[in-house]
Amino acid sequence: MNYCTADARKQFDRWSRRYDWDPLQPLFFRPSHRMILNSLQASDLRVLDIGCGTGRFAGRALAHLPNAQVWGLDLSNGMLRHAEARSHDYGGRLHIVQGDSERLPFGDNSFDVVTCSHSFHHYPHQDKVLAEMHRVLRPDGRLLLIDGDRDRLWGWFVFNVIVVLIEGGVVHRTGEDFIRMCAEAGFKDLTQSRRKGPLPFLMTVGRALKNASAAAIRRAG
Repeated sequence: MNYCTADARKQFDRWSRRYDWDPLQPLFFRPSHRMILNSLQASDLRVLDIGCGTGRFAGRALAHLPNAQVWGLDLSNGMLRHAEARSHDYGGRLHIVQGDSERLPFGDNSFDVVTCSHSFHHYPHQDKVLAEMHRVLRPDGRLLLIDGDRDRLWGWFVFNVIVVLIEGGVVHRTGEDFIRMCAEAGFKDLTQSRRKGPLPFLMTVGRALKNASAAAIRRAG
């Protein structure tokens, strides 16, 4: 059976009730957030976090970048209720938006950096998501994308067997897949970093290559 957006929404609505206390937070999500935070720069003033969940990473990004604003996007009503409550702690710097990653509700060239941590495998049309990420980034804006690393035997077993049995027909990509798909979406200077261990993950980083007219629009704005 094909995995679809409605399946993802239902799963995350259920998960939202215990998401902040899930054992995966310290074991898997927090180390992933730390890897992304270490890649953020002071010039990253407009950050879009896709699949923001309850807003934990968004809050950490705001603490790390005191001059930035973060937009957290998710499809799940349950997750967003928690994220909205968390947003009140950040003086209007955290903006919570409900939306579909395949149709981002933002204009072209809107963000300095797009982050996405451990939600990409839930997206049924991943090529469309990457195209949207590219569209909303300014010229040379960066994508910081983390998902489970299935390239080695243990990672393959965790993500392609155990996770699929639990979550359904989600798709974790190989490192080569990420490089190819990001390049096809218009990203350049692609690099990857890995974290080994019982729950390995892979971060893919790329810059949005855009034509001269897009750059001119950004300068005029």
